[in-house]
Amino acid sequence: GENFMFLLESRLDNLVYRLGFSNSRAGSRQLVSHGHVTVNGKKVDIASYTVSVGDVIGLRERSRNLATIKDALAGRHHIPGYLDFNEQAMEGKYVRLPERAELSQEIDEKQIVEFYSR
Repeated sequence: GENFMFLLESRLDNLVYRLGFSNSRAGSRQLVSHGHVTVNGKKVDIASYTVSVGDVIGLRERSRNLATIKDALAGRHHIPGYLDFNEQAMEGKYVRLPERAELSQEIDEKQIVEFYSR
């Protein structure tokens, strides 16, 4: 269950949300699917793309001035310890896998495993 949680946390749409490019996971999925997000400088439009440790997640040049992204970045609360964010370049690096303590405590791993095992 814990390994599955780490896989879910490594999804591109989730990391876009964690970096603060969007206020919601649904919004981050939309940003990815509409081609606004890059991984290591290349456009990726698959929300379920698995980001590897060391990959750099950024925004395409033409997307950096979108009002929704600017609003989300202005309202961002904090960035988890497993991500580094470069404000000037508007990109984040996936530094390491998250530790269980860094993930939300109200998540029940057993229910997630049960849901996906169907």
